[in-house]
Amino acid sequence: MKVRKIKSRKIYLNAFYAICLILFGWYLNSRLAPKTGGWNAEIPSVQVQGLLQQDVSSKKKYIAQAEAINSVDVIPQVSGYIEEIKFINGAKVHKGDVLFVIEQRRYKDNLKAAEATVKQLSADYNRLISLHNKQFISDKELEAAESALKNAEAAEDLAKLNLEYTEVKSPIDGVIGKALVTVGNLVSMNTQKLARIVQTEPIRIAFSVTDKERSEFMDKLKEAQDVFADIVMPNGEVRTETAKNLFFDNEVNADTATIPVYLDFANKDNLLVPGNYVDIYMRMTSKKMALMVPQTALAEDVHGTYVMTVKNIENDNYAVEQKYIKLGDVIDDKQIVISGLENNDKVIVEGIQKVRNGSAVKPIFVDAEK
Repeated sequence: MKVRKIKSRKIYLNAFYAICLILFGWYLNSRLAPKTGGWNAEIPSVQVQGLLQQDVSSKKKYIAQAEAINSVDVIPQVSGYIEEIKFINGAKVHKGDVLFVIEQRRYKDNLKAAEATVKQLSADYNRLISLHNKQFISDKELEAAESALKNAEAAEDLAKLNLEYTEVKSPIDGVIGKALVTVGNLVSMNTQKLARIVQTEPIRIAFSVTDKERSEFMDKLKEAQDVFADIVMPNGEVRTETAKNLFFDNEVNADTATIPVYLDFANKDNLLVPGNYVDIYMRMTSKKMALMVPQTALAEDVHGTYVMTVKNIENDNYAVEQKYIKLGDVIDDKQIVISGLENNDKVIVEGIQKVRNGSAVKPIFVDAEK
């Protein structure tokens, strides 16, 4: 009888300890488990991205090169020593600006001598006219005096011109490079280059197309009111302009079977210089903007294609809303949205499999990639 009582007591104690352990485990779980509105399921995190407005007009990309419409090598027209350099290397210059001054003293003296000769011969000629009228000299003598006066006047004009040429002026508007001579150097007329000027506003863009593309281009030009060019500048900026003075060269390159195309570009701020390579997109219509959705945001079911959007309910609590959409063409890794989304919608691009319509989410916002 005593043995049975001891066994019963042991069973009761074991049962008590088991119940205590269960209760303690339940307590720990209730204290340590995250509280999420009565359920212990964690709210999923998803990556969310805004929609992008993008130009979807039909256009074609070419690799082009900038070149100067006008360029000039500055060459002296008189010989002498350089007395002054009146420009800053790499600066803009305007037509008529004085760039170099060649020693002027010799040319001023030549002009004075020529003027004195003309003055003397003019006085002699006038005196001979009076004598000729009185028939004291022959026609031949008067003609010789007249010829001498004209030669002297021509020499005077040349002396004036040479003096003007001692100021070497810019023949065009443009950007001048570095001076190729320094003050004190002797330069020779018509043989030595002093500097180079290139026109940069506007600048010419040149690229090549195949003979087939040229034919298609010409057909479209007959119908298009304007041709637009989107030019990607060296700093990444895209500038759009109506193509001006667009023309094709007059020969096909036999080696490449292509023909050059040229157009003028305003080039404000001189971002392009001759020799720059740029990407150019040619199109026959103005820009056509469309809403683009990343393909990673798309999903399908029996009802069609949909995306999961995220909206702020209140106090930074976000919920998922399923939206069915109609799509257009694929461009790179995005697709045109014809209907179903608004500009300010935010779509889930990663983690769409974790959510359902109406569920709560923790959005991680990422920038839309252009």
